[in-house]
Amino acid sequence: MGTPLSSPGPLVTLVEAGSFCLSDEVGDVAATVAGGPGGLFVADRRLLARLALTVNGGPLRPVDHHVEDPGAVTFVGRALAGETPAGPGGWPAGPGEWPDGPARGPVVVRRRTLGAGLRDEVEVRNVGEEPTYVEVEVTVATDLADLALARLGGRGPEVEPVAGGPDEVVLARGRGRGRTGCRVVLRGGTRRGPDTLRWEAIVPGRGRASATVVVAPIVEGAEIVPAAVMAADATHDRSARALVRWHREVPRVVTDHPGLRGAVARSTADLGALRVVDPEFPERAVPAAASPWHRALHGRDALLASWMSLIVDPGLALGTLETLARFQGVDVDPRTEEEPGRIPARLRFGTPGFGPDARGPAPVPGPPGEAGPGLARVVDYGAVDATPLFVMLLGELRRWGLAPEVVERLLPHADRALSWIVEHGDLDGDGYVEYRRATDRGQRHQAWKDSPAPVVAADGSPARGPIAVAEVQGYAYAAFRARAHFATEAGDRRRASEWQARATSLRASFNLDFWVEAEGWPALALDGDGRAVAALASNVGHLLWTGILDEERAAVLAKHLVADDLFSGWGVRTLAASMPGYDPLGLHTGAVWPHDTALCVAGLVRYGLVDEAHRLLGAQLEAAAEHGGRPRVLCGFDRDDIGAPVAVPDTCAVRAWSAAAPLLHLRSILRLDPNVPQGRVWLAPVLPPQLATLRVDRIPLLGGSVSVAVEGDRVEVDDLPAGIEVVAAARPPVTPLR
Repeated sequence: MGTPLSSPGPLVTLVEAGSFCLSDEVGDVAATVAGGPGGLFVADRRLLARLALTVNGGPLRPVDHHVEDPGAVTFVGRALAGETPAGPGGWPAGPGEWPDGPARGPVVVRRRTLGAGLRDEVEVRNVGEEPTYVEVEVTVATDLADLALARLGGRGPEVEPVAGGPDEVVLARGRGRGRTGCRVVLRGGTRRGPDTLRWEAIVPGRGRASATVVVAPIVEGAEIVPAAVMAADATHDRSARALVRWHREVPRVVTDHPGLRGAVARSTADLGALRVVDPEFPERAVPAAASPWHRALHGRDALLASWMSLIVDPGLALGTLETLARFQGVDVDPRTEEEPGRIPARLRFGTPGFGPDARGPAPVPGPPGEAGPGLARVVDYGAVDATPLFVMLLGELRRWGLAPEVVERLLPHADRALSWIVEHGDLDGDGYVEYRRATDRGQRHQAWKDSPAPVVAADGSPARGPIAVAEVQGYAYAAFRARAHFATEAGDRRRASEWQARATSLRASFNLDFWVEAEGWPALALDGDGRAVAALASNVGHLLWTGILDEERAAVLAKHLVADDLFSGWGVRTLAASMPGYDPLGLHTGAVWPHDTALCVAGLVRYGLVDEAHRLLGAQLEAAAEHGGRPRVLCGFDRDDIGAPVAVPDTCAVRAWSAAAPLLHLRSILRLDPNVPQGRVWLAPVLPPQLATLRVDRIPLLGGSVSVAVEGDRVEVDDLPAGIEVVAAARPPVTPLR
């Protein structure tokens, strides 16, 4: 049996729905690639830990590769010919130049498509004048490691190949519904050994010959038949067409600031690559949390990313709401922390195409009348913030012009979510939303900072639960106000008054109980005894975003956000450098997250604190530019200490809410706040000092699109929908019903 090899070349990542593939620069798959985990992953399993292609007994030498879209790549390599003396690693001895003369081998073009499986078209091109013999061998292996083990670099036991057809190798384990693995087919080839397939051809001079390799997944006993995969890949084609439409329809940004232009372009590309669909409702696109290791729908991440990207695609927000509503909690189940009305924390889609009887990992019923065949499952409901964020996003989407009939369909889900906030979310009856895991297997911390110890007291000890973190109270406040808006629009004065009164009461008590007068900032949380956890953390910026903080205190807080303790020079630290437990590499205890800082910027703009907003925004654009326009999670080092933004080591460089951060910055620069039900769009752009001109075309609004051009103090608005007026105010009111 062959042992999976480590590949020395750079990492090439493909993603497609619930599958992803990590390979080297010639397309070979290994359990370790470029120093990190690799393989072909489908339905949370590594179905291939090795897929190595050799030509005439040797590995390919890389020439180049081109990723056409997130699910397709073309590799170009060259095989060595003759008895060329080999140096270390199989490459020619000597200075490393391409061999000339008779030693030149064929060029190999490997076109890979990822879908519900993997397909390689291997084309061998003879560059010589004489016919040449070519032998292509494919060696495969797998360990069926689950996602968590593989991500940590772990390995499962290697799977013994089992009997298959004459041109295939089957790598599977288990029986019946427990059978999992894959079938690897080399069309026109033969099985040379238990884990090796061979294909031979005589390629004429200046001619070409092709072979096809297909990897057909077997998941929980369901299998894609190889013949179907070897036909046109309709799943990938449909996904590719949707991606083309996404890029064609997203707004066009023209500006003299290359950092903003590059960040927005990278953001739209990354968000497009992260879009996944419910197999039962393919018209509903949602953002996966991150690529490649979190190709699942995380409720909190998707809701925030969808909100932040409204300026490019409100449809992403609608797909997120409809999908999460479908799996809203119905029963009480401590194992998953499900409760009536609660919005899922994590949801995984099954992999479509595994036969008519396949139903994915486990059937999950939705609300009455929406139960489908179950190509998805809720992993857990252990999030305290997803439920109020659901109501917030529905309210915001209506302000952007969501049709009243769609609101009417989703409003019962919002009401169930509000019932959860009031009845189940308030664990001790003090009026605040808290969390405490239901069992010792649950997530200990259930807000966005969910690492082992993100909430610590002044002496560095972990806060005792149930814990009411500050930003979640802001989300609840905004959710109450959103429901009041819906009632106002429906003419239900009684209900509007009730929800507005609840919001007003929460705002008043929050400013009394959470404000730490001695420090001059809001507490990070209240612990189980109602005591303030007085740590200074980035969470306080979310309070500005939701509008729960009194205006005079917002101005005080703004100074903290740009002071050296919280502001690293690249963005807002998750925990101030002076606090116990601060760690510049700690994801939630010192690192700088793009989405976190973007929400702080949006909050500052909401309160009219533009100078502070511009300072944070400019730093984030500069940091993104240092990473090719892509916002990264950064270490909390001072900019004056280390002159470059240092990214936290992270196997998921592409995260949905990080990708959406520049889009929220774009909206903050425009100070754009639609209110379609009232026939208004608040618009008062203030360009940062780094920008002189900005034009944004095709901003989606009320089923159409709007263009905004800004140069100095001059603002032009084109294609405004009928019945909508622009209100050129510096900002809309923070607290009253708008």
